Amino acid sequence: MAINNKVKSTNDLELKDRLVAINRVTKVTKGGRTFSFAAIVVVGNEDGIVGWGLGKAGEVTAAIAKGIETAKKNLIKVPVHKGTIPHEQIAKFGGAQVFIKPATHGTGVKAGGAMRAVLESVGITDVLAKSKGSSNPHNLVKATIAALSELRDPAMVAQNRGISVERVFKG
Repeated sequence: MAINNKVKSTNDLELKDRLVAINRVTKVTKGGRTFSFAAIVVVGNEDGIVGWGLGKAGEVTAAIAKGIETAKKNLIKVPVHKGTIPHEQIAKFGGAQVFIKPATHGTGVKAGGAMRAVLESVGITDVLAKSKGSSNPHNLVKATIAALSELRDPAMVAQNRGISVERVFKG
């Protein structure tokens, strides 16, 4: 099911960026070694909007800046309900599979590495998360974003079913 939750405008958002990983790439040529850097960055306003970007450049700071610009171009809106997600979700990207589950208030973000950066950037304060398969940060970020983009807002579900929001949570 494709859900269209792209963010239209970024100029009125206060986005905070988080560096997830930096990869140094070495190219060996006749003249010696050439180093370049690839940085994966997550940006979010900690209120339901998140995006990721990959920047490649000859210097670390330039790679991070390019990653931030790319991240601002592909933002998505995520339904956050009382500091957690509305329901469980599984997503896969490449060799990485992620499982995110809502948690009660006070649990905190129980996630590691790349998943934690994405979940904190979106503004989720209580969630249980598990990654299976590959621990590659690029694929983990993409799988986490895919899982968050598949989440459905409780108000929209209630409207589609013609019932109240409270009844959606009771089952």
